[in-house]
Amino acid sequence: MARTAGPGLLATPSGWWLALALAGVPAAALHAILSLLAWRPLLKPAIAVLLLLAAGGAHFMWTYHVVIDSGMASNALQTDWHELRALLTPRLAATLAFGALLPAWLLWRRPVAYAPRGAQALRNAGGAVAALLLAAAPVLAGFQPLASAMRNHKQLRYLMNPLNTVYALARGAGGARSAGQPPLPVGLDARPADRGGRPPLLVLVLGETARADHLGLNGYARDTTPELAREGVASFRNAWACGTSTAASVPCMFSPFGREAFPARERDSENLLDVLRHAGLAVLWLDNQPGGCKGVCDRVPTVNTSALSDPALCASGECPDGVLLRGLDARLDALPAAERARGVVLVMHQMGSHGPAYAQRSPAGAKRFAPECASSQLPDCSTESIRNAYDNSIAYTDHVLGSTIRWLRGRDDYATALVYVSDHGESLGENNLYLHGLPYAPAPDTQKHVAWVTWLSQEAQRRAGVSGGCLAARAGVRVTHDHLSIRCWGCCRCGRRPTTGGSTRTRIAAIPSGLRTLREKPHAHSPPGLLPSTGVRSFLQNRRPRSPTMQSPTRGDRDGREFNTRQADPTRVVGNRADEVRDTCRELETTPELLSEAVRAVGYDGEKIQRYPAGERQLH
Repeated sequence: MARTAGPGLLATPSGWWLALALAGVPAAALHAILSLLAWRPLLKPAIAVLLLLAAGGAHFMWTYHVVIDSGMASNALQTDWHELRALLTPRLAATLAFGALLPAWLLWRRPVAYAPRGAQALRNAGGAVAALLLAAAPVLAGFQPLASAMRNHKQLRYLMNPLNTVYALARGAGGARSAGQPPLPVGLDARPADRGGRPPLLVLVLGETARADHLGLNGYARDTTPELAREGVASFRNAWACGTSTAASVPCMFSPFGREAFPARERDSENLLDVLRHAGLAVLWLDNQPGGCKGVCDRVPTVNTSALSDPALCASGECPDGVLLRGLDARLDALPAAERARGVVLVMHQMGSHGPAYAQRSPAGAKRFAPECASSQLPDCSTESIRNAYDNSIAYTDHVLGSTIRWLRGRDDYATALVYVSDHGESLGENNLYLHGLPYAPAPDTQKHVAWVTWLSQEAQRRAGVSGGCLAARAGVRVTHDHLSIRCWGCCRCGRRPTTGGSTRTRIAAIPSGLRTLREKPHAHSPPGLLPSTGVRSFLQNRRPRSPTMQSPTRGDRDGREFNTRQADPTRVVGNRADEVRDTCRELETTPELLSEAVRAVGYDGEKIQRYPAGERQLH
């Protein structure tokens, strides 16, 4: 049957105006910028820089089908040499040579006639005004289709090369200036809870670029996780990242804010690791990624293993993640004894499956799938070879995690647990997309759907009041990076020393300096039998994930429940119906003790939450 083609973009006058606007606005903007910079010491360097940005941006957009936004610019600025060298390919060199260096050299040889200073200033201003007026004509004539296109296809703004790179770098520079302020303190009055038995030892493994759908535990056709399967772990199949890049996800998942509130924060604050330190626990960050911890570990002891000279593991100049386990007992025993007696949190930041050089992420003896794509020029490789190289990196991560669990089983002086969660996912050629880092809204699920695995020893299960079978039964529940701080806090069993008597408002009044906190109701997500510190209460409340059915916060969704309508402002809290409290408790794999505490705390009357009368909430 013949198919009739619909009208194209240029079939109507409005389509012509839209096309002219999309082409004319970037050209006019570049003309205006260069007009303002048309001075003898500035013009040629400015054009050369724009040529380099345009050629580099074009290469990465054409090759990996990425877009250039502030997140991508932040990734580029924080990229270590070891990560950067995988992207330095002959095609990139050719693009820069013929697209930037050769035109810049020809431009430099051409003389430019400059007018006297006053006349040149008028000429520059006139050129900029003329360019803006020329851009205004197609914009006004095609405003309706242009506004609709930019509203419904926001990613178009990230394709306007090189303006996209200029804008992204400017935003990144602004963010870097604000990051220079000291972070706001969180949870200064946090204390470890004395639950008896052995102190907790939590290993938090921060994975890199691990997709949930490439784990054998989650039903993947290949058995990429045999060792984890033998250890009886719980794999959460419906886990979602805070961002699509390491620079976005890692600070977000450890912060007091959830994914929606984190980009809108006015100032950085301390994070989960700082709160654990305030509680007196021993914290150690082990980093095998040359790009570092993105500021998360700045205030805790840190060891970088990525550049160790271990001839057995690091013969190629890059250490695989197995190096994180070398000397782990000695590193643990070197931590302060008083802190170890309260509990230990070891964070292992992996190199994981970082691309595009997936083949370098697994040692030669650990490659189960062949042939591999050994090139960083992914479009030149077959889909099967890319998948083989990536799956080998996942299988090696399985070996590292299995080895870590076996090490934890041997530490019978602690109540041991392991939580593994990846920072983001990866595109492996689906829809002709590669790598990661797309803006969150248009990014495919492959860049946001991440691996999340939990293992608890028998003693850790006793302390947390949860069984491994219960965790496995909840494997399909939607979880996000917003849950990470709540779960780690529960594993470590920290809170404020319980007090009796006094109103809720009185107990909440001791706010750490500079930190806004809850003032309208008790927090319902603390671990069983614990009252979190005032800073911790604010920390956990801000991280409380929004309903997965809601794309934007509103006061009341389709089933009539009420939600926090100002996620970024923890001073204003809107009540939630008790069925949502129960759902949240189940999602966090909590116990009936916590559920009953939550229901008592909120005082459910059938429709609305009533703030519990002052002084009537009983503490365990």
